[in-house]
Amino acid sequence: MSGARLALLVSGGLAVLAVSVSVVVTIGPADITPAEVWRSVASRLGFGESPLPPLREGIVWNLRMPRTLLAAVCGAGLALCGAVMQSLLRNPLADPFVLGVSSGASTGAVAVMVLGWGAGAVSLSAGAFAGALLSFGMVMLLSHSLGGSMDRVVLSGVAAMQLFSALTSFTVLTSADAETTRGVLFWLLGSLSGAGWADVALCAAVLAVVLSVCLAHTTTLDAFAFGEEAAANLGVRVARARLLLLSATALLTAVLVSSAGAIGFVGLVLPHAARALTGSAHARLLPVTALSGAVFLVWVDTVARTALDPQEIPVGVVTSLVGVPAFIAVLYRTRRQT
Repeated sequence: MSGARLALLVSGGLAVLAVSVSVVVTIGPADITPAEVWRSVASRLGFGESPLPPLREGIVWNLRMPRTLLAAVCGAGLALCGAVMQSLLRNPLADPFVLGVSSGASTGAVAVMVLGWGAGAVSLSAGAFAGALLSFGMVMLLSHSLGGSMDRVVLSGVAAMQLFSALTSFTVLTSADAETTRGVLFWLLGSLSGAGWADVALCAAVLAVVLSVCLAHTTTLDAFAFGEEAAANLGVRVARARLLLLSATALLTAVLVSSAGAIGFVGLVLPHAARALTGSAHARLLPVTALSGAVFLVWVDTVARTALDPQEIPVGVVTSLVGVPAFIAVLYRTRRQT
């Protein structure tokens, strides 16, 4: 792929994302047009006055805009992590949750919601983040003690996933009432309903750092596609690069899950869609994957909050309904290649 085509894809993706955000923010009971949204944005930047009355201004800036932007950031981050994990593991079916980060985050969130651990001092997001880091630390320690190869990392991730999933289920079954159980289930399936500007700022900052790290190691990721031994022969410091990239993606996944819950299939399916456009070179793949994930989740979240209005569907349910057919297609594709 030429640099001109990549620039066209990236600029086109940014344009589609900007239009998507401006349109999605208008969807809902309040009668707001995309032009009014853009003028409101311009007024926030110091260009003119907002055309919206205070109530609608509040709907845009306190409810819809942070939720839409968080959806974009989460979609970009999960898709990016999926692309990196698929390359590191040389497995087209890998996703950001393969290291057990999501299960650990779920246990941490449930500990705060159901058991009240740290209530008043520890927020739901902080509990989820602590659980995610605990799970990742367990995976790294266990895999290192078993030899440190990538297959040991995957097996350690499976063990951590099963352990923390069991702890979550046990806690809910033994300690939660019906209303709390419903709230826990909604969070476990992914929800952006509580999005705020603080969540957007934190997730966007971590995404920017991790994206920069991954873009700086695109050559290393290309080398990993040929296996760890081949990467070492090409001059890659395998253990160091693997630890850095696994830590970066685990950190980003932990932050996203702590803010939005476990949103599945984004990191599994979107890298394959982007790879069909860009090829396998990561300098092209990673930015296109991130943009496609952002646009995808913005629209999926819109469907989740409006399809059964006033009832909201967990966004993870919608991504699964879309992702399962794509997942099956990936399985058939890998079957034909073997």
